Amino acid sequence: MKGKGKSSSWLFLVLFLSSLPCLSQSTASRTGDLLLDKLKGQRIAVVAHAASVSDGVFILDQLADQQVVKVMSPEHGFASKASDGEHVSDSKTDKGVPIISLYGSHKKPTAEDLRGVDVLLFDLQDLGLRFYTYISTLTYVMEACAENGVKLMVLDRPNPFAYAVDGPMLSNDYKSFIGMHPVPVIYGMTIGEYALMVKGEGWIANAEALNLEVLEIKGYHREPTYPDIAPSPNLPDDHAIAWYPSLCFFEGTTVSVGRGSNQPFTCYGAPWFPMETFSFKPMSCTASKYPKHEGVLCQGVNLREVNPKGLIDLQPMLHAYQQAVSAGVVDDFFLLSGQSLALRYGSDNLRQLLQSGAELSNIYQSWAEDPAYQHYRQVIRPKYLLYQGLGDSFK
Repeated sequence: MKGKGKSSSWLFLVLFLSSLPCLSQSTASRTGDLLLDKLKGQRIAVVAHAASVSDGVFILDQLADQQVVKVMSPEHGFASKASDGEHVSDSKTDKGVPIISLYGSHKKPTAEDLRGVDVLLFDLQDLGLRFYTYISTLTYVMEACAENGVKLMVLDRPNPFAYAVDGPMLSNDYKSFIGMHPVPVIYGMTIGEYALMVKGEGWIANAEALNLEVLEIKGYHREPTYPDIAPSPNLPDDHAIAWYPSLCFFEGTTVSVGRGSNQPFTCYGAPWFPMETFSFKPMSCTASKYPKHEGVLCQGVNLREVNPKGLIDLQPMLHAYQQAVSAGVVDDFFLLSGQSLALRYGSDNLRQLLQSGAELSNIYQSWAEDPAYQHYRQVIRPKYLLYQGLGDSFK
């Protein structure tokens, strides 16, 4: 597929998806009795957060009669309320079970964390995006379980983007906690399928030693499924999630995406934008303690009533860069000389393309025609898919 937006099959898919209702997590469920049968007599650890709900029941309530000895939490903490990037301390559940933070003093479970654990249940609501850190937490958990002989069960969940593949690949030079593996930004998998790929491709140490089981989703056919409960505090609704794959690149620039306002990830702007009909003032809050341009009025663009033109829409990025050129602040547009953007994009290509004056079609083609991207779509991903359905005819 060349030139995003110019392919008839792509246009058909976009139009078809736009006609679908936003499906909620309740449309697909796991078999609870099967899970409980597998856990009888086991000492259990659970990786969970506020969105770890299935069929309307929180995971720890599902396991109320089981021997849960430890809980572990990802970025944003067990309650999913911690600010972006904020280190989270260890704590306890209301029943006194230790909660070990995997976004505090360490990100990978230690041998001590797994001592006395027979099986670890991983139950996080992912978004299906490379820079969303729950798959990085998954990777470290997989590696720790392999090293310590603990069985890992991934309780699979649908996500908004599991039906499609889009976006630039991650270069080995830009691996970090917000991008650990050579996959596109939108990699087209559930978190269970992703776990199978990490093990199958040998992307963790001792992969062959990992005892991994994925508990599959009942009645799921790769529908674009949005979570019932916000998986992180700055993505409060479906519209913010839909824009997140496109706007997250702004995190590597001086442009705000509304963190600290009432419209996170549904607007963008900066103090140096020209006077527009929309403005916002980022302020410190629980969801974003240190927002960009805190306390300063930002002019910008309101995306609340606008849908992305495709899975990844870089028109806002191009527009913002052009505004920076006009305002004479382009030298300061990229944070850390472009390094921060490159970590999210997967390479330094976007900065270079913007500076060269490339058109959007050229930017989209830069990944669509990448041999590594095509190899991922056609060879790697299909090996690990558990569910068929929407999108698979568009490979």
